[in-house]
Amino acid sequence: MSRAGGMRPPWNQERSPEERLPTATEPGGQWSVVRRVLTAGLLFSVLLGFSVLLVYIFRSCGPSPCKTPVCWDLLARYLASGNTSVAPCTDFFSFACGQAKGTDYSFQALAEENKSRLRRILEAPGSWHLGSGEEKAFQFYSSCMDTDAIEAAGAAPLRQVIEELGGWRISGNWTSLDFNRTLRLLMSQYGYFPFFRAYLRPRPTPPYTPVIQLFQFLRPLEQRRAQGKLFQMVTIDQLQEMAPAIDWLSCLQATFTPMPLSPSQLLLVHDLEYLKNMSQLVEEQLSKHRDFLQSHMILGLVRTLSPALDSKFQEARRSLIQKLGELTERPPMPSRPRWMKCVEETGTFFEPTLAALFVREAFSPSTQSAAMELFTAIKNALISRLRRIPWMDEKTRKEAQNRVTQLQVKMGAPEWALEPSLARQEYNDIQLGPSYLQSFLSCVRSLRARIVQSFLQSFPYHRWQVSPWGVNAYYSIPDHVVVFPAGLLQPPFFHPGYPRAVNFGAAGSIMAHELLHIFYQLLLPGGCPACDTRALQGALLCLTHHYETIPLPSGTSFNGSRTFLENAADIGGLAIALQAYSKRLLWNHGETILPNLGLSPQQLFFRSYAQVMCREPGTQEPQDPHSPPTLRVHGPLSNTPAFARHFHCPQGALLNPSSRCQLW
Repeated sequence: MSRAGGMRPPWNQERSPEERLPTATEPGGQWSVVRRVLTAGLLFSVLLGFSVLLVYIFRSCGPSPCKTPVCWDLLARYLASGNTSVAPCTDFFSFACGQAKGTDYSFQALAEENKSRLRRILEAPGSWHLGSGEEKAFQFYSSCMDTDAIEAAGAAPLRQVIEELGGWRISGNWTSLDFNRTLRLLMSQYGYFPFFRAYLRPRPTPPYTPVIQLFQFLRPLEQRRAQGKLFQMVTIDQLQEMAPAIDWLSCLQATFTPMPLSPSQLLLVHDLEYLKNMSQLVEEQLSKHRDFLQSHMILGLVRTLSPALDSKFQEARRSLIQKLGELTERPPMPSRPRWMKCVEETGTFFEPTLAALFVREAFSPSTQSAAMELFTAIKNALISRLRRIPWMDEKTRKEAQNRVTQLQVKMGAPEWALEPSLARQEYNDIQLGPSYLQSFLSCVRSLRARIVQSFLQSFPYHRWQVSPWGVNAYYSIPDHVVVFPAGLLQPPFFHPGYPRAVNFGAAGSIMAHELLHIFYQLLLPGGCPACDTRALQGALLCLTHHYETIPLPSGTSFNGSRTFLENAADIGGLAIALQAYSKRLLWNHGETILPNLGLSPQQLFFRSYAQVMCREPGTQEPQDPHSPPTLRVHGPLSNTPAFARHFHCPQGALLNPSSRCQLW
């Protein structure tokens, strides 16, 4: 009740004994004065103590510097790559990546660090089981590194291979053999495809059954996409009629033995016109210059096998690559140390063995648990965010949420890599020696046989498209699986001991990016007929315009139509990771930061996101679907109001524009 009603609170209806004491204006009022002074003093003491307590609490709950060895290492990386003299609101890419040199860029550096770890494993004495596949893997690596033995063998191992193929006019002895017999041997026994590539892959459309794919990179991808000829399905019989110079059935049967093939076998061809023209050219050469065609095939094989030969062959190969690069105006490939080549080849041929060793070394159960916890937070943030997307209708929204809920996640390594019996398989068909070239060719044949055999048997698991030590995450449409290899979930992107801001900003944004690949189809024309088309198209046009207004370094090209889907995933991935991190900040205390960096937790989040994108400008491939690195940093950050708020960016600065887009 209000005071105007005349009623008083119950505690005022009866006076306590203290209230009946005399007041200052009454006899004995001096006591009342003393009482008030004492009360005021007591109240002041309580307030002072409470203030001290609050200061202590806020200091305890505020971010504290992480001073563990992994945090000091990360700090050193950030200080080495960043350029803090640059204003973050105008050029955050340079602020985070401006001083990185050579291989200091994140993904490339991480890939090389993972290979270095494999090298340490392979060079550790006595760390394998005798008589097992592990021993063969270690022996193969040792043989690859034994350059003295390779130099001593010289060209003799190669001469033996050429003689098996009927000789070569350059080598002194040459027997004009049947063209298709030579081609069949090259494909099946030496893993060399002189005119086209053939490999097994799941069909790209339902029912996703294994299919032989043929391709050759000649016409640009954009040209084939514009012509509606990304791939065509034909039978072996049909291809035989269109490209008769090749005995397709016998060549493919030899290559994919023991897979049973017939003339009605379906093939997936990525450029049928090329195969037709190639067949016509081969027929012309067979009728006029048969020896030239044979020399062409043998020379190509020599170039392919030269890394397994002595230094003279390798130097000739490097010179050829350099000359071809000059003709095509491509930058020269940097030379790599011998150990890196040997690690890559050992990993290719003995992946099950090295996968188990790498995971045991670099991806402990506690690391996997922490990574899975991060992924769960990211996934939950995406599900929550889907409720607020304005262009989605209710049915599409529920279907999208169900897709995320039903998604499988594979993290670390394939299931088979963790099974000792498979990791230490015997590789009985691999014969090492007497030369490194013979060991290499034996491994080539063994690997192909294992690949074919794996497609012939029912496989209960998703077939990984990357090695466990790889640094590329991906989403598989056929299996509805997202994969994060152990090699990616390493410093500087992830570590259980890092500040949460680092893990959410780096690994978390990568996870969110990959999750958005699930919904690429919705963004394509006609991909979401039930959605609010006007709102969706408005968001897409806004995104396109947003990227077009961001300046690029001189000499950097940008094709917005090719990179549009990845741009959308970059912007959405950052927003989702930020939402997940903000929720974690709300419900968890004890946040840490990197010492001596001068960044708050939120600023460190954005700094870690940018670190993922660090890459030398102008080094990406022409067909890369991603934007240049500066755009991958400035595009999402300029679309994020929280970035401008936490870095105190003035209105109108590059990374605090007057308008932003909301797609995800």
